[in-house]
Amino acid sequence: MIPQQFPTLLPVFPELLLAAGAMGLLMLGAFRGERAAPVVDLGAIMVLIAAAALVLWLPAGKLTAFGNGFVVDDFARFLKVLAFGGSAAAIFMSQSYFARDKIRKFEYPILILLATAGMGMMISAGDLIALYLGLELMSLSLYVVASVDRDNVRSTEAGLKYFVLGGLSSGMLLYGCSLIYGYTGSVTFTAIAQAASQGGIGILFGLVFLFAGLCFKISAVPFHMWTPDVYEGAPTPVTAFFAAAPKVAAIALFMRAAQNAFPTIVVQWQQILVFVSIASMLLGAFAAIGQTNIKRLMAYSSIGHMGFALVGLAAGTPEGVQGVLIYIAIYLAMTLGTFACILSMRRDFRMVENISDLSGLSRTNPAMAFFLAMLLFSLAGIPPLAGFFAKYYVFLAAIKAGLFALAVIGVLASVVGAYYYLLIVKTMYFDEPLKPFEPMPREQVAVLAVCGGFNMLFFVYPAPLIEAATVAAKSLF
Repeated sequence: MIPQQFPTLLPVFPELLLAAGAMGLLMLGAFRGERAAPVVDLGAIMVLIAAAALVLWLPAGKLTAFGNGFVVDDFARFLKVLAFGGSAAAIFMSQSYFARDKIRKFEYPILILLATAGMGMMISAGDLIALYLGLELMSLSLYVVASVDRDNVRSTEAGLKYFVLGGLSSGMLLYGCSLIYGYTGSVTFTAIAQAASQGGIGILFGLVFLFAGLCFKISAVPFHMWTPDVYEGAPTPVTAFFAAAPKVAAIALFMRAAQNAFPTIVVQWQQILVFVSIASMLLGAFAAIGQTNIKRLMAYSSIGHMGFALVGLAAGTPEGVQGVLIYIAIYLAMTLGTFACILSMRRDFRMVENISDLSGLSRTNPAMAFFLAMLLFSLAGIPPLAGFFAKYYVFLAAIKAGLFALAVIGVLASVVGAYYYLLIVKTMYFDEPLKPFEPMPREQVAVLAVCGGFNMLFFVYPAPLIEAATVAAKSLF
């Protein structure tokens, strides 16, 4: 006989599985020490896959829990599968790195499980309390993960910078939430939406502070300052994780908060998003040009790509949300594939991170050079690769919404951004070769093959992703 409370908690089962899995693996690690690390890695990956399967197993339609504070709809299902899959891929790719560098810690996959539970809550947040709880559960785990290599000054510095700036952004977000609650008398998105329709300067102030906190989480300008330092200082597998799954959850929370809590004041928040989007695209395009460290370059690339994703959200239409969903799915694959290559940049038993270290890669490792070139072309938005279609859908949504200037600036920023991607390709194919890298570990080969194949062959059969994104976008309105 099923206990009475089970149907009530049914929508939360994937997150409960992640939390229970993290606690179980923590016990295993505590009793067996660092010897348990390989088992904990495998266990964490299996828990994440099981949680993603559980999301798809949940009954169809809209499910709610905790007084509509937790919502599971097609939008949440789509993004949870992406976030859980991105986290699993990040743990899978990191195994050989930590084993080789003798810094393998069983806490790392456990912290990722807890961060992913927070991401699940962010994606399903139906009120301001769930929004903040999910955000902080993810953020607190990420602060620790950034400084997981305790003996490395750069890693601990990255964790400290992230923590201090993250605390500031959380304060701004909480202040925004308190203003919104004070002026609407409710924390649920549906009640806020009704109160916001009557206007009021207090709600607009609260909206600005709320969006400021969310912009920090997706590394959007002007709250991007932590990104290059943290990406460069954190261990490379951690950087790969930061660039992938947390971005999915943060952009999902941004979309749900904008569309569900403030659907009646679209014009007001559209102005904020247009500014943030343009600033992020331009900074991501121009600031990356002079970079020599590939992780730092990927940080500016990430800022730029979040700007492109916000183009779709700024449209404020179902087509815009559909475009963002397609964009974030393709971005996840491009980023994971690129970081699989960056994780393989190992020479003389140590990691190398400079772009110049890729000189002549086409002659020493032609397969890796080819896949990395295709992923970089895709990040630049060159057809017929998947990255081109990602940008096509968000720009199309902006044009349909009448945001012509935003779409034009986005296209121009893409052209500028293509320069630094092509510079890396030029380094790989036309510069004199250096000493070959060590052979790619099997985990990175597998991730690169899957992500590279998806990016190159997406145009052959794009229908499943487009249909899933369409259904997910409609459920948000």
